[in-house]
Amino acid sequence: MRIADEWKDFQVLATGDGEKLESWAGITLLRPDPQVIWHKKKKLTADAVYERKEGGGFWHFNRQIPEQWTISLNDMKFIVKPMGFKHTGIFPEQATNWSLMADLVKKSKREIKVLNLFAYTGCASIALSKAGAIVTHVDASKGMVERAKENAKLNNISNIRFIVDDCQKFIEREIRRKNFYDAIIMDPPSYGRGPSGEMWKLEDNLCDFVELCKNVLSDKPLFVLINSYTTGLQPTVIANILKSVFGSENVQADEIGLPTKEDGIVLPCGATGVKIWKN
Repeated sequence: MRIADEWKDFQVLATGDGEKLESWAGITLLRPDPQVIWHKKKKLTADAVYERKEGGGFWHFNRQIPEQWTISLNDMKFIVKPMGFKHTGIFPEQATNWSLMADLVKKSKREIKVLNLFAYTGCASIALSKAGAIVTHVDASKGMVERAKENAKLNNISNIRFIVDDCQKFIEREIRRKNFYDAIIMDPPSYGRGPSGEMWKLEDNLCDFVELCKNVLSDKPLFVLINSYTTGLQPTVIANILKSVFGSENVQADEIGLPTKEDGIVLPCGATGVKIWKN
């Protein structure tokens, strides 16, 4: 497992019975986590608690906290904002991927064009832009792209190309336009619907989508990274997709996770795989 242990402004304080207690720059949030099936050692309380209800959920605030605030990681800043479906706008475990990709870009010592698909609020886009990459950021949610723009502004970054679009439709247009990228990141959802109601199911569609993306890779690619939070999707599955589409050399896949303040407890947070080219 690769563990995102670089954070100073973020920490998992405690876990148990389907919950995780986190500190985000001193503000504590208690959120559900279906993978936490072990028992907690004590009752968990927080400044804000996400409570599930049928069809979704809501935040219960035990004290007044800002509507949004910022946390830092190295030279980057990100906006934290409690939202629906328990999210905050940041997946802190992804810091291990941001670091890996930024190092690859820096060590390449050449101009790298990166395509970030299903790009959410842009933390990976920020990390790669700061590493010197030319980033195109694509997400179907206008609201998430607006949040990504706010994160870019917070970091004084103005050269990211932001696009609100269905990722598959965008790739199809880029193929026709003959636009190419040296690196591709994707964090596709488990389920979703396209602009014309097309059904997306990761287990059925991911391999075909990765094969489609191969058509926009440059003739000197650097990496392709796939991340997934789909329950039951093992890292080896991601590795096998990458190997079948791009070849078996230099493919690695792992669980990613977060350290906690509890003795010996690591919080699992999904699976990731990367194909790296040596050139």
